[in-house]
Amino acid sequence: MNYKTNIAARKETLIKLLNVIITHENEIIDALYQDFKKPAFEAVLTETNYVISELKDTIKNIHKWARPKKVFPFLLNFPSTDYIYKEPYGKVLIIAPWNYPFQLALCPLISAVAAGNQVVLKPSELTPKTSEIITKIIEKTFAVNHVQVKQGGLEVSQKLLSERWDYIFFTGSVPVGKIVAKAAAENLTPVTLELGGKNPCIIDNTANLKLAAKRIVWGKFINAGQTCIAPDYILIQKDMKRHFMEFMKLEITKAYGENPKSSPDYARIINTKNWLRLANMIEENKVIFGGQTDIEDCYISPTLIDESSVDTLIMQDEIFGPLLPILSYENEGDINRIISKYEKPLSLYVFTEDKKFAKKIIKHYSFGGGCINDTVVHFSNKRLPFGGVGHSGIGAYHGSLSFDTFSHKKGIVKKANWLDLPMRYAPYNDKLKSIQKLLKWI
Repeated sequence: MNYKTNIAARKETLIKLLNVIITHENEIIDALYQDFKKPAFEAVLTETNYVISELKDTIKNIHKWARPKKVFPFLLNFPSTDYIYKEPYGKVLIIAPWNYPFQLALCPLISAVAAGNQVVLKPSELTPKTSEIITKIIEKTFAVNHVQVKQGGLEVSQKLLSERWDYIFFTGSVPVGKIVAKAAAENLTPVTLELGGKNPCIIDNTANLKLAAKRIVWGKFINAGQTCIAPDYILIQKDMKRHFMEFMKLEITKAYGENPKSSPDYARIINTKNWLRLANMIEENKVIFGGQTDIEDCYISPTLIDESSVDTLIMQDEIFGPLLPILSYENEGDINRIISKYEKPLSLYVFTEDKKFAKKIIKHYSFGGGCINDTVVHFSNKRLPFGGVGHSGIGAYHGSLSFDTFSHKKGIVKKANWLDLPMRYAPYNDKLKSIQKLLKWI
């Protein structure tokens, strides 16, 4: 079947994928729990339901998104009709991460298939149960020459990157993103890189501290902090800090109880390697809440850290875990001094009732996306582009933009024959002044 040109066939395959995922939803939820104790609520909210919603939206709109778009023609080409045609790139490689292993594998896959591409999907080796169910779903849905899953570790990734692709979509860390970009450059392969960074969360003296604490606790500690758009550190006006920390302690306890280790709503760190990295960060800082660890269970409690120095390990790179440094500032110069030490983040959050302050922050700093008076939720709106800038990523996707990400846009001019203006043709003779006047007019 020619999926490159047959939109109806793509739609039919996506409907089949939707039915297979719905059939296996409980298995997906169970696999996520087995891999790192992801709570069922979070598995549904951030993984299965998100993918199902993306699929339904794509199925509903695929014909509209694929349709050639008519654009206003250039007047010197009169008479003409101009179009943008969307065609698939061809053979696409998708490399998915471990933190949201189902959603971040399936969502780009859905869009790549909708746009008419062949796909090879490399799921994370760190979530073997989820990768297993993904493979099962793909094999039930697609022909082997349409979509394939390649499981394995570093060697498999290296082998795949050594091959030639028409497009590469990668979600993961900045260091690995650089490796992917370098490999893609060998063949001038276009890429989307969804990376990360140190996402600041700014709180001024007009903010509703209790509500801010509640929303930050949710956005930070969902998935045990292993979220690329989670707040990475707090910047709070100095006079508000003590009250804010008390609200944070209260909200953490309300969410996960006195002992988060026994909470069914709190995930685990993905593996021992990442646990050790995070445990080392705790040791060199002043813990004001939490700090409990268990290497056997890959458990680290929600932890608040007071006034980390920018020279400490926790302030060097993206934390990607349930540790939250709380730094104070006295003026906007302090905010700028701290944020400017880092590369452009994937997300930025500001809590304030001062509209001018919020607008100033949003306009002054370059970042992928974010929220005013909330965290993380900008990801949920399919009408908003999601992606980074600078070191936090290249390109963006979600909704119709995902379809465009995996499509090459061809510009076509369809020229009519009933009139042929002579001005553009040689010999030019005395046409120069006439064309200069015309060009100024149009």
